[in-house]
Parts: sequence; structure tokens; C-alpha cells
Amino acid sequence: MSDSIDTTDAEVGAGAPERVGVLGGGRMGAGIAHAFVLAGSQVVVVERDAAAAASALERVRESLRRSVERGWAEPLDELEGRLTTATDMAAFAGCGLVVEAVPEDEALKADALARVEAVLAPTASLASNTSSISITRLAAGLARPGRFVGLHFFNPVPASGLVEIVLGEETGGDLANAARAWVEAIGKVPVTVHDAPGFASSRLGVAIGLEAIRMVEEGVASPGDIDAAMELGYKHPMGPLRLTDVVGLDVRLGIAEQLERDLGPRFAPPALLRQMVAEGRLGRKAGRGFYDWD
Repeated sequence: MSDSIDTTDAEVGAGAPERVGVLGGGRMGAGIAHAFVLAGSQVVVVERDAAAAASALERVRESLRRSVERGWAEPLDELEGRLTTATDMAAFAGCGLVVEAVPEDEALKADALARVEAVLAPTASLASNTSSISITRLAAGLARPGRFVGLHFFNPVPASGLVEIVLGEETGGDLANAARAWVEAIGKVPVTVHDAPGFASSRLGVAIGLEAIRMVEEGVASPGDIDAAMELGYKHPMGPLRLTDVVGLDVRLGIAEQLERDLGPRFAPPALLRQMVAEGRLGRKAGRGFYDWD
């Protein structure tokens, strides 16, 4: 989740690839597809099976409908005409850029990226929408690591004004420049970081979130009061506990575990976080977390 302004219907410029692929049509993948469709790209979303592809198609269409309702200049049928789905990686052939948006699991992402790369032209670019996994490690399993970059979009993508561009050790300079142009073309602000555990945004955001959870665990204050302190005292648009609910407690736990492995015990997940995930209290998507979302 981003702390930036809503750019859903911001004016976008030239510079997006003509054909863009997105692997995974869940909440993040659908948001990424939506952004590139608005920027004028032909977008194909590849999912694991026909049912998942149909769900992804409806997810993106609904997002496009909301943009038109808010005043997007193009008619809905033109936007939808630039969107297709498929269940075969071969659909990515001819794409200038493919963004992988599968769940935050290193082995899963590494396998998916290798399979996507196998169908791409040598000049095509490949990106991972990871929030914490090393781009350099993911690149190690690729034949063309210089054509690989991290594009860390924020949840929800349509309402976020930020994309974190993550440069691996072998990411080419031309690709880094192109990535900035793509991000600007979809109406968002790029920030560029070199590959490091948690990059910049996740590392700082998770650190604050975990400390807020420890404060609840220790009985320091209620979730509402902790969030109010950060919103009113530090001008955060959303407090760390409400943000954890929006992102998903399971997602935050996974990132914390990855950072603990890479950076040590200061990122060890609090017992309360593990307990809430085990109980299914995953935040907004489950209807309850630190807040009741029903």
C-alpha cells in the first residue's frame, strides 16, 4: 500500500511499451494491467487456468469501468479492447515487457520468471513486482539478467502514485532508464534503489508496522490510538496498523520473515502477528484484523 495520492485517472504520457504482459491477475496483477491499459499498451494477463483468467479479466474490467466513471477520456470499449487474458506463457511472445506478479515466494517467482523468459525475444524486458526479494538473486536463474529489473508497485495500484524501481547487480543502465520512462508513462512517480533487503519502502514500512504490532502486544495503546498518533502527529495518511490490515497480515508476515533472514532479528515477526495470521485474521480481505472491516 502506498502513502501517496490517488493517480487513478491522472493524465499519462507516451513511453509505455506497445505490448505488455502481466503474469498473475490477482489484486496486484490486475492493478498493473489496469495502469498499462490506461497508458495505451496492449496488455495480456496470463493466469494458471481458465477460471482464474476469467476472474482476472473481470477484475481489470471493473477497475477500468471505475476510471471511465471518474471521467477517463477514452470509452470503456476502447480500453477493454486493449486487454486480453490467456493461460499459456506463449501469449507473452511479442511483448516488450512482462511484469511478474505472482505471490511473494522466492522459489515460485524464480521458476515463473525463468518460464516467462524462455518465450520472450532477447530484446524484451522482464520485471518482478516483488516487495522484498532480492532482484540479484532472482536474476541468477535467468539467461539474460541484464534485461531484468524490479518494479515494486504498491497496493492498491490504481490509487498509488509510486513505483519503486529496483536495480539488480546486472540490470543494464538502458533498462533502468527505460523503467523510469514506463513508470512516468503510467502516471506514477519512480524512485530508484539498488538491490538491498526490503529495498527502501518495505524495509522502512515494515519496521514501523512491526513496532506498532509489538506496542499492541505489550498493551501500550489500542490500534486506533497508535494509528491516530502517526496520522496526526507525523502526518501519515494511514496509520501502520490500518495499513497492515489493508496490505494483509499474511503479506506483512511473509515480508518480515524474509527481512529477518536477510537482516537479522530486528525484523523478527511479533508473536501477535503470527497468532493473528494463524487465526485467519488477515485484515481487510478477511473482514477482520486489527480492525473490523465488515
